[in-house]
Amino acid sequence: MTDYIQEQEMEIEALEAILMDDFKEIHSGESGLNTSKRCFQIKVTPVDDEADEVTTAPVQLALIFSHTERYPEEPPLLNLNSLRGIQGEHLRILKEKLQQEASENLGMAMIYTLVTSAKEWLSEQYCQDTSIEDAEAEEAAKDDVIVPHGEPVTVETFLAWREMFEAELALERAKLMPEAALSAPKEKRLTGRQWFESGRHAVKGAAPATEGSDEEDVEDIDFDDDDFEDDEDDMLEHYLAEKTDSSSHSSKRETN
Repeated sequence: MTDYIQEQEMEIEALEAILMDDFKEIHSGESGLNTSKRCFQIKVTPVDDEADEVTTAPVQLALIFSHTERYPEEPPLLNLNSLRGIQGEHLRILKEKLQQEASENLGMAMIYTLVTSAKEWLSEQYCQDTSIEDAEAEEAAKDDVIVPHGEPVTVETFLAWREMFEAELALERAKLMPEAALSAPKEKRLTGRQWFESGRHAVKGAAPATEGSDEEDVEDIDFDDDDFEDDEDDMLEHYLAEKTDSSSHSSKRETN
């Protein structure tokens, strides 16, 4: 003959060890069950996929049970109360579900199985919206990530660009210099830099200047050598800015 009382006592001890503070004995008068036997309450919260329980559970219920005379050969008495945020209709549906599972698990200790089932059901009913919002937020964050476009900057590409840039700069300077200055003898011809340092490019109609010229000099512009020390750094910044603008235009064309 099965010792039902011993099995029931062993299950209660196991539940106390596993559930700890979520498990407690309550008076039969506050259980809502029609029994004078010992009654117990278990706090149940939804299960999170990445943790044991949701950190800030949106809902919580109390699963109340009492062993019957022949438990586990017959189902336990069950009752559910909302501790936070659970609709009455949901309590009714979940209670019917747990009673059905109890009838399917006769012959074995089943309370912890019912608790696990209740946790999963609460998670499905009350935590899906939160999961969807988190997924949408993650997708939005991915959309905000800037994907780099264009050719990467290397020493070779910068040197090639600098050579082309200096050629274009020399051409622009030549356009600003008078024809007479360009056609002067090589030994008396000013370089583009000397021409700009002399300040003659700023004087409209200024006469061409050569070395040893008797004409009155226009006031010289003072330049420090430090003004030209960072030319290569400035060129690199200018090059990177051009690459960025080019990449932005390319991205816009791809988007359009």
